[in-house]
Amino acid sequence: MSIRPWVIVEPPDSRGLRRVTIGGETAGSAWSPAELRRILGRRGYPEDMDLDDPASVCWRGGDSGTWPDRAWKRRLTLSLMVAGPLVSMVFNAVIGWPDASGALTFAQRITGLLFVLSGVVLGIAAIAAFDYWGRRQFKASGAIVLLGAIIVLATDGLLLLLWFEEREYTRSMLVYVPAFCWSLWALCLLVRQKSWKGLPQPKKFAAGVVATVLLTAVSLAYSTMYQPAAAPMHFTLKAEFGKAWKDDNVDFVHVPLTLYMKNTGGIPVYIINDVYTVRGRIALYSKVEEDMVAEWEKSFGRPGTSDGEAELYVDRLEYTTISAGRFYDSGNSLDVGQEYTMKRVFQIPRVFRYDTVSVELKISYMRRDRGRVDVEEFRSPHRSWKETEGPYYCEPAACGAQLVYRGRVRHNNNLINVTRKPRYVTAVWSPAGRFVSSISSFPFNYYGVSDYGEQRRELERYGAATARADSEIPAAELLRSAGV
Repeated sequence: MSIRPWVIVEPPDSRGLRRVTIGGETAGSAWSPAELRRILGRRGYPEDMDLDDPASVCWRGGDSGTWPDRAWKRRLTLSLMVAGPLVSMVFNAVIGWPDASGALTFAQRITGLLFVLSGVVLGIAAIAAFDYWGRRQFKASGAIVLLGAIIVLATDGLLLLLWFEEREYTRSMLVYVPAFCWSLWALCLLVRQKSWKGLPQPKKFAAGVVATVLLTAVSLAYSTMYQPAAAPMHFTLKAEFGKAWKDDNVDFVHVPLTLYMKNTGGIPVYIINDVYTVRGRIALYSKVEEDMVAEWEKSFGRPGTSDGEAELYVDRLEYTTISAGRFYDSGNSLDVGQEYTMKRVFQIPRVFRYDTVSVELKISYMRRDRGRVDVEEFRSPHRSWKETEGPYYCEPAACGAQLVYRGRVRHNNNLINVTRKPRYVTAVWSPAGRFVSSISSFPFNYYGVSDYGEQRRELERYGAATARADSEIPAAELLRSAGV
């Protein structure tokens, strides 16, 4: 009989796990005497085998009572190391998938795809955590868990940087703030344990991981925090009068009006608000060359008068609205190259005091490559004169009759949506000439918002702007074209 024992139990490692070899071959690892007996039982040893018999078992680095493993601590660490990547995996997929599948620009799709791919890597890291805090059968498991922690640090760190820009509370903070703290703890633990040591070339792996994370972070920051100069929007707007014609049955002249719009830029847009207004001008004329500034002062502040309008022989300008209406349905999009024409007819008396008739066409729009409007919600107008409209109601004596359009707007980069409170686009229109378009996080009210700085930032962020066109014609020319 050989004096060399068949069973050898190695000293416990840093986690308290003791490797077991039988006949020079590794049979497994044990955290406790019970696990050691299960290993021996699978090799045919009796269940009541005397573990303290030196003829059967050789103990190295301690005897049969040396089991430093703390099961509760190990299981708690394992649970945290698995939970962190799993939560971040779901969160990153939720963030990235809308951009990866539906963003209009290539950069935004790449950003979404990077987040989706990072979620895949985090899922693999969660699986690797079971092995690394278990039997460590795969040499690369520690390095994969380390890579997952670095990804969580980079992605959630970027979300925190975006949050600091506005400092607004969102429910998503309950995910990415704890995840960021988890990544710091996990990195400290993994670096202290040198989890990459199982790889054949750990230094090259570390350098590759750092370079990849830095490049990814720079790419995400560039596409998210830096807004590159984009091609400006271009619109062709026209508002023109046609040849008037008289109707022998009424004492009015019918005047055709043609309104035209074309998106000549390179980006599709949402039309947020629009209005056309036809006005007749009445003025007093004088051949006396008075001071033009003095004449302008007499006209300043009159209804419909432009503050920048001044004429030498004309003063006391007054404008009367003849016709006003909508041109394009709010919330509808206008693609690149798409055009829209509307023809209307309005009436003026055969005998009137107007000296000129003018028309103004105005639209407000938002770039579709910057955001998406909840069109179904936005297209339903709220009538300000109806008490059943709740916060949109305003006493007719104070506000008159107005239509209010309001809907949720989401940025095309979903990282912005995650780190910001909900934004809403609002459009107010009335035949009396009120024309308001805004984007903000504030509840709707008729007295403006309390932070106009935010409103300006949001209009710029979503690429919202206004375009206009106008035309003016002498009233005498309209009557002459009608044969009056």
